[in-house]
Amino acid sequence: MSSSVPTLHHSRTATPLPQQDELALAIDRAAGARRVGGNRLEHFADSPRALDAMLALITRAERWIHLENYIIRGDRTGQRFAEALMERARAGVRVRVLYDGLGSMGTSRAFWQRLRKAGVEVRAFHPIWSWRVSEIFSRDHRKLLVTDGVHGTLGGLCIGDEWAGDPERHRRAWRDTVVGIAGPAVAVLDAAFASTWRRAGPDLPPDEQSADPEPCGGSSVRIVQGIPRRARVYRAVELLAASAAERLWITDAYLVAPAPLYASLIDAARSGVDVRLLVPGTSDLPVLRYLTRVGYRELLHRGVRIFEFQGPMIHAKTMLVDHRWARVGSTNLNVSSLLTNYELDLLAEGEELCDALASQFRRDLSASREIVLQRRRRLPARLVGAPAESPPETPEQPSGHKRTRYELGAVALVVVRRVAGGLRRAIAATGALVFAGLGTLLLIFPRVMGIIFAMLAYVVALGFGLYALERRRSQEDDGL
Repeated sequence: MSSSVPTLHHSRTATPLPQQDELALAIDRAAGARRVGGNRLEHFADSPRALDAMLALITRAERWIHLENYIIRGDRTGQRFAEALMERARAGVRVRVLYDGLGSMGTSRAFWQRLRKAGVEVRAFHPIWSWRVSEIFSRDHRKLLVTDGVHGTLGGLCIGDEWAGDPERHRRAWRDTVVGIAGPAVAVLDAAFASTWRRAGPDLPPDEQSADPEPCGGSSVRIVQGIPRRARVYRAVELLAASAAERLWITDAYLVAPAPLYASLIDAARSGVDVRLLVPGTSDLPVLRYLTRVGYRELLHRGVRIFEFQGPMIHAKTMLVDHRWARVGSTNLNVSSLLTNYELDLLAEGEELCDALASQFRRDLSASREIVLQRRRRLPARLVGAPAESPPETPEQPSGHKRTRYELGAVALVVVRRVAGGLRRAIAATGALVFAGLGTLLLIFPRVMGIIFAMLAYVVALGFGLYALERRRSQEDDGL
């Protein structure tokens, strides 16, 4: 008679475990985010429409409003938001606004005081004038709105006239991308707001962190909270780039990627993946644009295609991987965003947002020029741009765009640098002059210069010491 007691066998023929999605599991761990299903997503690629949608959410709010943004200006667009926020605060809605001390440095105190007098609770994240040295380098770069715990938006859009445009003055709005969210993932957005809110003061009341929205759609998302030194978005982006099999389309406003990420793009292109980068043709930060161009040659040699958007500034931060993964958020692919800032990104899984981003990417390419290498007989190949066919004019995008003062300043700096002979030569010449001048001063005034250098050394040492203490305290607070 055979025994009824089961026997365990350690062999390779044992019943296999249920198949798991190893890539999704790896992304969950790398990003520190869990998959949340049952959401409805709305894609906004038109900045004025996105601003209007955000204002509509604020106007309809009945319980609370959580607004967090790197830049909140006191201009016409900022005043529109201020009026809507104050009206809700007077109606008894709890309104909380968190702005970054550096990004919103140009906004007047009177603007914030007006909000506070109306009942809005306003906090500055890491004010510039602070003895906590480490805070200078860690900025709140997030762009987030949550109302009543059931609706939210995130993306790359700040609150200012650059994003609203001015048709009467022929100033086109900056091209940015925002995603509207309804469903269970909104509770994660509120938790993300609470995490940065408490870094600038007391925590949120418990009832503003207890929302439990009902499923209302078919989209599965992960909300990735970028935190300094955690590299969550960085690790997730590297995994996605390595997993790409068909296409890897990236739009980025300030692309100065770390070397490992550049290597991932090159490896994908060499393996046959359609790798395309869309970056600004005119930037509000021309120095970063030139730093981006430094890496063009190697990328182009390896098969990566690069496009520069012609027209107003393109400020979007998106990533499209095959027909499965889509990323939209505040994180630029540079060291500052990936390693030192507080950021917030949405990683959607499924074809709905992928299709919307792909369609918009193609529209953007039609208003861009592709950068190619033009070979020369005795000189290295040079970068040239081939103009793309422009899309038909629409009322939202009139011809004859008149640049804003920010864009005019950027163009002027670009022209000056081109006349000077390029960024690298300008840096080399400046460095030569600076060090030659320092050497001369040391020869003429050795004692005075020695004292000055000693004082600078002590200041730098004090700064690094305070930074080390702050980092240790932060790790202890986080339980690391």
